Amino acid sequence: MTATQERPADAVEREIGRDRRRKEDQRLITGRTRWTDNLQLPGMLHLAMVRSPFAHATITSIDTSAAQDAPNVVTVLTGKDFGEELGVCINAWPITPDQVTPVHSPLPADRVSFAGEIVAVVVARSAAEARDAAELVDVEYDELPAALDLKDAAADTVLAHPDLGTNKSALWVFDSGEAGTGGNVEDAISKARDDGIVIEREYRQQRLIPAFMEPRSVVVDPTSEQLTMWSATQIPHILRFALAATTGVPESKIRVIAPDVGGGFGGKLQVTPEEWIAWAVARRIHKPVKYTETRSESLLSAHHGRDQWQKLTLAAEKDGTVTGFKVELLADLGAYVAIVGGGVPVLGAFMFNAIYKFPAYHFACQTVLTNKTWTDAYRGAGRPEATFGIERMMDELAAEVGVDPLAIREKNWIKHDEFPFTTVCGLEYDSGNYEAATARAKEMFGYDELRAEQMARRASGDKVQLGIGISTFTEMCGLAPSRVLGTLDYGAGGWEYASVRMLATGKVEVTTGASAHGQGHETAFSQIVADRLGVAFEDVEILHGDTQVAHRGLDTYGSRSLVVGGEALVRAADKVIEKAKPVAAHLLEASVDDLEFSGGRFTVRGTDQGMGIGEVATAVFAAHDYPEGVEPQLDSDATYDPVNFSFPHGTHLCAMEVDTETGALTMRKYVCVDDIGNIINPLIVSGQVHGGLVQGIAQALWEEAVYDDSGTLVSGSFVDYLLPTAADTISFDIDHTTSPSTTNSLGTKGVGEAGTIASTPAVVNAVVDAVRHLGVNDIQMPCTPERVWRAINGPGAGGSTTADAMPHFDGEGEQA
Repeated sequence: MTATQERPADAVEREIGRDRRRKEDQRLITGRTRWTDNLQLPGMLHLAMVRSPFAHATITSIDTSAAQDAPNVVTVLTGKDFGEELGVCINAWPITPDQVTPVHSPLPADRVSFAGEIVAVVVARSAAEARDAAELVDVEYDELPAALDLKDAAADTVLAHPDLGTNKSALWVFDSGEAGTGGNVEDAISKARDDGIVIEREYRQQRLIPAFMEPRSVVVDPTSEQLTMWSATQIPHILRFALAATTGVPESKIRVIAPDVGGGFGGKLQVTPEEWIAWAVARRIHKPVKYTETRSESLLSAHHGRDQWQKLTLAAEKDGTVTGFKVELLADLGAYVAIVGGGVPVLGAFMFNAIYKFPAYHFACQTVLTNKTWTDAYRGAGRPEATFGIERMMDELAAEVGVDPLAIREKNWIKHDEFPFTTVCGLEYDSGNYEAATARAKEMFGYDELRAEQMARRASGDKVQLGIGISTFTEMCGLAPSRVLGTLDYGAGGWEYASVRMLATGKVEVTTGASAHGQGHETAFSQIVADRLGVAFEDVEILHGDTQVAHRGLDTYGSRSLVVGGEALVRAADKVIEKAKPVAAHLLEASVDDLEFSGGRFTVRGTDQGMGIGEVATAVFAAHDYPEGVEPQLDSDATYDPVNFSFPHGTHLCAMEVDTETGALTMRKYVCVDDIGNIINPLIVSGQVHGGLVQGIAQALWEEAVYDDSGTLVSGSFVDYLLPTAADTISFDIDHTTSPSTTNSLGTKGVGEAGTIASTPAVVNAVVDAVRHLGVNDIQMPCTPERVWRAINGPGAGGSTTADAMPHFDGEGEQA
């Protein structure tokens, strides 16, 4: 039997807080891993999808004969071949009882509602032969008018689904006066018009594409009694539930495996039509099947993100003290209401007030159906949109008052000695210190020196002007608690599950319901368990992403893995220790009350007598000598449901140089100081922050999903959809302050989305700040050189719009 050694408490560095290289990277970067597309099963067939080129059309006929006769084609199937057998894609978050939700068939038989919708599936002996045969499927369409422009769609100018009679899906409203959490916002605005400041702006959140590294892939094996699906997904447990709930197959007969998954950013938070189709085809032909999308298919039909118009009204006293904030949104759902797509703006509803003490607040969001790819969560999910809106408005307020933008923020933000603080939305922020994060960021940035340089450039008329952008943000993450989600009509809970198994050799096997797709779970979770049990980091194995191994879980999204899943691990590990105590006391011939546990060892208080937890595990395995009435096993599990969200925050500062003659932009410096509570692994945190920053900066400067007037996605490849490379970015200066969370034992807060949430307004504020003295107060994202040049050289250009241009919706959802 393998000998085990525990870590002496005073001899080994604590794991939590330690820079550990990710243990999973060795296999990932050397290719010694298994992606879904690597799977090869005996007798496996391959699928190719036939997709509509039209945004909106009736299907008049589908001729599959030529494809059926192609080499090595097994069958070609359409929606009519399946009928009701296929089921429907689900919406798990109806945000209002009267939400208008179109039926979403994975394979429609009669009408297509966006360009890229699947109309037929080819099954062949190889992927290449399936794709070739798909080109031979002859589909006749009768093209229909398409609802494409968000504002026009909100006015029902053209109907995305004529049978529904409207494009307006749901109107969700929060009013602090009605909720009893604040005053009446209309009164605040009216008073400010008489004796204060009222600022009205309209901002566009452009449509984005998650563009994850690994295209989606799914394999289904129906050949045994238990059906197995491998999928490049963020949500294996939710996928299993959805399959069982809609196909009639018992959940116990379904196994879903998410092997190593190459990124997601919310884009794999979906039960996709391709998964439904692969499932149905495999069951029909009784053979394993695989479908892997091309990159073009991924950009075209994997869900998109953002896509909002924001009409914002801010009321303030003349000195810049905010008295009320009103938010009216139009949110483009695309052709269907995705699994949680309708609820994404609702998450943002609680963050428009951000770090500020707003006395009155009103939020109204009208979700709208169009004939475009459906939208859903994309890194940050509602919170980046909210942070952008309020941080742009705080800059506008500072300009109106004539003070530094940081000063206007400090005037309105929650002070560190006011925590815990209940916001105008009714959320309780448990901890924070905005002053400390901002002071550190200013120091690192050289804020005063850069402001002086900016003034000198303006005075000299330099053609290259300097702009300084600010974003002081917070976010609600760790999606939970379940009771709160229930009040929002969310279709699932917010808990997470973990188990800790002590093996006979003293090694530790951990299962978690959180499913990683690049976050470093195996490393960070190993550090938590190693510290808690006092075992070596290398002796902890983390198992995840398989519903048969980790049989319970709610998966990974919303920066919840650490603050929810990590706390479940802590509680399971603590149960292991409690189970081991009576066994250790028995073996040490001591009272349980006299035992102490530290550094992986049980010791008898006041003596040097003790034994390691690994020794206890070995003794339990042998079961030769253990106390009466004690079960001979230490394995334990825990399900944790938080009492609150977690609220990380930070200050991001960006310096941008703008060539006023050409509109060319150069990022000079970027500094961020985030407070994410206690840090488990600084190296992983740095990676998360850097990746998040690039995604947020990319929205500000480069990325945009663009459709033409017929509804064709014209940015359907990386030639036209501009993802940044390392050459397009600079080195970021990052640091952290620490205000531990008071709602979990680790004191942690989420970090996975922080960089994305904060960076977009910081960059846009910097660009606008550089040219504000030239009469520019907005440039629509992405801030391309052309848009910057047009903003400088023409009033109303560069995407600037008036607040009156957006339709207003009253409390009944009617356009006023």
